[in-house]
Amino acid sequence: MDIIANYGTTLILVAALFGFFMAWGIGANDVANAMGTSVGTRSLTIKQAILIAMVFEFAGAYLAGGEVTSTIKNGIIDSNAFAGHPDLLVFGMIASLLAAGTWLLLASYFGWPVSTTHSIIGAIIGFALVSLGSEAVHWNKVAGVVGSWIITPALSGVLAYFTFISVQRLIFNTDNPLAAAKKYVPVYIFMTVMVICLVTLKKGLKHVGLDMSDAQSWGLSILVSLFSAVLCSLYIKRQQYNPNDDKDMHYSNVEKVFGILMVVTACAMAFAHGSNDVANAIGPLSAVVSIVQSSGEIAAKSSIAWWILPLGGIGIVIGLASLGHKVMATVGTGITHLTPSRGFAAQLATAATVVIASGTGLPISTTQTLVGAVMGVGLARGIAALNLNVLRNIVVSWIVTLPAGAILAIIFFYIIQWCFS
Repeated sequence: MDIIANYGTTLILVAALFGFFMAWGIGANDVANAMGTSVGTRSLTIKQAILIAMVFEFAGAYLAGGEVTSTIKNGIIDSNAFAGHPDLLVFGMIASLLAAGTWLLLASYFGWPVSTTHSIIGAIIGFALVSLGSEAVHWNKVAGVVGSWIITPALSGVLAYFTFISVQRLIFNTDNPLAAAKKYVPVYIFMTVMVICLVTLKKGLKHVGLDMSDAQSWGLSILVSLFSAVLCSLYIKRQQYNPNDDKDMHYSNVEKVFGILMVVTACAMAFAHGSNDVANAIGPLSAVVSIVQSSGEIAAKSSIAWWILPLGGIGIVIGLASLGHKVMATVGTGITHLTPSRGFAAQLATAATVVIASGTGLPISTTQTLVGAVMGVGLARGIAALNLNVLRNIVVSWIVTLPAGAILAIIFFYIIQWCFS
């Protein structure tokens, strides 16, 4: 208690610094995943992707990032166990932010798309083990996280596979692919916007107190989706299509239609991602602020200080702009060759998986979901279409993330504890 009373302001400043570092890591790694398919398909340039992400990620983080957040991410540890030792929880959360941020910096440098969620969970498990022991960890929650390594990529991969197969049969394998694209792409736009709306309403806007029932969420999503489909249908028909373009690249005009769709999904996914994953950085930070301001009292939930959400949003934006291009390259071009139609199938499958997981409470990594979807699109063209060396490196980095976060958190926990003792 004396440590919190004596060093309260210092602890908050250190936590804010490391929280910003963690948000930077989310921007460098996770946001690049959301934008990687758009860049890889050349629907957007890297500069355009960064600009879109800067606007929509920050808007998602700031507007829908949350008024109230769970201070202990995903309930991985028992906060009640720290009731007599609030200083250990504060040190642990600070160490977790630094550990997860450090691992994300390393992964982003090498272009590995890892999970920011699993990075912070691994870090929290690490400090809990050395501070209070294994009984402080909810191991059933950890088992769910490990299970999601297999379930979410497999689910999104299957959805992406069948989505792309449907695109091939309804559009590419017809006598007039361009006419078929003009006919069916509005249907795909309806499906895409529908899924994105549900992601935003179920995983994002609930944080700002917009607690809509399932019927209201579905009703609003259907209305917005219909409006978007009609609007995009009119836009597609007004576009100029040059038949000579197909001589240079077969289906060039069809891919141009899908390119419009990719930009729409990139904007919406960035907003939904910002509203959801900013919690990985601000959850532990708001826990520290709450404990210090309440003189050591640990609450299950706490209000977020006004400056925390913009701090997270700015960190995400700077991270993407400074180092995001490496993970973008891995997801967009490293796994398999993507065209706008293939990239669309991957993004739709990713968003759909997020909705399914959100409804079932499955612990999910947007990173692993998207990589699984890109794999599914690649498999639709045969196993030879996949770069197995890149996939092997990605899977290894996934497995290493949890223990890497834990080991780094243990080291930083002891260093921070020594500094304030």
